Amino acid sequence: MGSTEAAEAARHGGYELVDKLARREIFIQGSMAERFKEGVEALIETRPAGPSEEEMDAYIERYTALMQQPVVLH
Repeated sequence: MGSTEAAEAARHGGYELVDKLARREIFIQGSMAERFKEGVEALIETRPAGPSEEEMDAYIERYTALMQQPVVLH
């Protein structure tokens, strides 16, 4: 990643998604992170109390196939 791309990624941030049971994770940024954020916001708007744990898990589950990085404990 070039310095311009790295600066752009840092400015926009991202999300780290972790599947603790499978011990896998992914860091998403850019347009994928923006779509993730929009999806979470849409779930939050569905009801005053916000989404249930099951609804959030189902939404995050869409990203589990992308999780290839093993979780390493230090």
